[in-house]
Amino acid sequence: LKKGARNFVFADGNPEARVMIIGEAPGRDEDIEGRPFVGRAGQLLDRMFAAIGLSRVAHHPDEAIYITNIMPWRPPQNRDPEAAEIAMMLPFVQRHVELARPDLIVLMGNTACAAALGKRGITRLRGNWTQAFDRPALPMNHPAHLLRTPSAKREAWADLLSLKAKLNGLP
Repeated sequence: LKKGARNFVFADGNPEARVMIIGEAPGRDEDIEGRPFVGRAGQLLDRMFAAIGLSRVAHHPDEAIYITNIMPWRPPQNRDPEAAEIAMMLPFVQRHVELARPDLIVLMGNTACAAALGKRGITRLRGNWTQAFDRPALPMNHPAHLLRTPSAKREAWADLLSLKAKLNGLP
């Protein structure tokens, strides 16, 4: 994986944020820039979370998000990460979550759900709170899916409101 990628894409945002977003893998734009979620999907992600008062550039943990991916390198031809590749990275992601200590996790898309929950089927999983890495976790549709399927944005808004309510209910 590393050989075909330009950059190691680790994380972005405030590592002390109460909300940690875990995506799939860097795309072309992310590989070039070396930061997760910077392409069109990332711009949508930023707007989505801004709508509930959260931002990757916020300094206060209550208003911040911290973003990473299961895979730190862009897979060749932008393919989905393979099960063995996900399994290889899982201990690192788990340790990353332990070090960041977020209150809540958002799992963006199938790959993040497969890694954290051992389950696929984002249309069935999305919007339902569960546990991942010993923390409350909310599976959501990946912003790239929302760009391809604008009708799914209504569900994403409901998920964001659920996230905001859960966050407000925590100490």
